[in-house]
Amino acid sequence: MIPAPSLPTFASLLQDFFCQRLMTQRNVSARTVASYRDTFRLLLRYAEIRTRKSASALTIGDLDAPFVLAFLDHLENERGNSVRTRNARLAAIRSFLHYAAHEDPTSLPMIGRVLAIPTKRFDQPVLGFLSRSEVEALLAAPDRSTWSGHRDQVLFATLYNTGARVSEILSLCRTDVELDGTRCVHIQGKGRKQRVVPLWSSTAARLKEWIARMERGPEAPLFPNRHGLPLSRSGVEKRLRLAVAKAAKVCPSLGGRRISPHTLRHTTAMHLLQSGVDMTVIALWLGHETPATTHLYVEADLTMKEQALKRVAEPPTSQLRYHAKDRLLAFLDRL
Repeated sequence: MIPAPSLPTFASLLQDFFCQRLMTQRNVSARTVASYRDTFRLLLRYAEIRTRKSASALTIGDLDAPFVLAFLDHLENERGNSVRTRNARLAAIRSFLHYAAHEDPTSLPMIGRVLAIPTKRFDQPVLGFLSRSEVEALLAAPDRSTWSGHRDQVLFATLYNTGARVSEILSLCRTDVELDGTRCVHIQGKGRKQRVVPLWSSTAARLKEWIARMERGPEAPLFPNRHGLPLSRSGVEKRLRLAVAKAAKVCPSLGGRRISPHTLRHTTAMHLLQSGVDMTVIALWLGHETPATTHLYVEADLTMKEQALKRVAEPPTSQLRYHAKDRLLAFLDRL
């Protein structure tokens, strides 16, 4: 009698999911791998506390629907994550469980209940962006006499010029920048889609000065930290907060505002739109999957709406004639 094959453990399933499914079979980008990795780091640490098991001792059964829901609530309520982040973590868990269901069919009922957990709806806020004077104050804030201040100024200028996502900027190396002849930067965006974005002469000059100050080779990260490694997202956010706080002293409208690296991306799109650039071009500039995403910037621009309203004649209004109320209705209104 042939013995039944042994079922894979949770640890082996998770390792095969990353090494075989994501990296070998699907060949996903390094950023996707990093996002999924961060999800399971958080999940396993939460599971160790909740189940009092080591990560290697966990089973697929430990990741049932009540546990996953509790983990998602933990992300929102205790870690302060947004609904977008919650949904992104859920998507990573779902992807793993789809893979696990094929490798361990006995877990299908439990996995089905987890896959039935819906993504959470959220309000779509109006996009925030900076005025041109606010951008000028922000770019003038870093101290160029210091190495980190010089880097920050060039980083913020490049973010504003390109409208790139912060992850796209941080993955740049020196060879991605062309400053002789055609001034441009080569960006690898979501889905490994590459795009080329032109540079203003001022941005190109800043990059040229910064690259001359760097002491590392052409494959080195364009915006490194003090150890020569690519600057982290949290590092950029911290440096941006410092610059905003300093810029607010000369530009009070920046005070008390929550400005992230993505705000600079929104600002680029809004300034291109206000300058009359076609939305299809803006979508290509930003690396949007579809121009429909770019329509959000039209929704956010009140000035454009006011200009459109001025082109439409106001409807005529007629003076209403006063009619006394019926005495019985007046009596009821007074009750």
